Amino acid sequence: MTPSVAMDKEGSQMKVEVWFDFVCPFCYMGKRHLELAQAQLPEDWEIQVKYRSFELDPDAARSHRTIHEVLAQKYGMTIEEAQTMNRQVAERASEVGLVYRFDTMIPTNTFDAHRLAQFAKTQGKMAEVSERLFRAYFTDSLDIGDRATLVRLAGEVGLSEMDAAAALHSGAYGPEVRADEQEAAELGIDGVPFFVINEKYGMSGAQPVATFQAALRRIAAEI
Repeated sequence: MTPSVAMDKEGSQMKVEVWFDFVCPFCYMGKRHLELAQAQLPEDWEIQVKYRSFELDPDAARSHRTIHEVLAQKYGMTIEEAQTMNRQVAERASEVGLVYRFDTMIPTNTFDAHRLAQFAKTQGKMAEVSERLFRAYFTDSLDIGDRATLVRLAGEVGLSEMDAAAALHSGAYGPEVRADEQEAAELGIDGVPFFVINEKYGMSGAQPVATFQAALRRIAAEI
């Protein structure tokens, strides 16, 4: 298969679509790995990254249980096993400068967070909002299912809090979230992160930086 975006003598243009959820630890790592890979590629390469919505658990609700308890029940393991697993994930995240505070994370629903990201997309701020939402959940222990919190985070990245609040309380941008999820289903994506390059090549999971680099270089060579 041949990618649909052309490379000319001046460099390469590619589109990378990323399906993710804000409470997915490997999504945040995968996002950072891709960014680090991009930073090490030739400066004249133009890589457009487009974030796409995906809910790991659309029926999730804010929980007063710890994430250790939630995961223990979900995967049929003990609390101690869940804590060990989360500690290992946190250690892996720290290798790329990410701080995961599993002990204080607030399990919650992410539909409104995705709606906020879709609103931010219309304002040219989806990348900034997505990064802030990831950090809010994994590092700052904020409830990203709470609309007041989401409005405040929108303001932190330069969006109008009034417009963000209006969007969240009106139910706007829900269809955009559902459209992304429907496209994921049509592509057979049942887990995230999932990366689609030039609408042709798929990669799943938080691939290492070197793997992203190799894939992007290989695809560019085939254009």
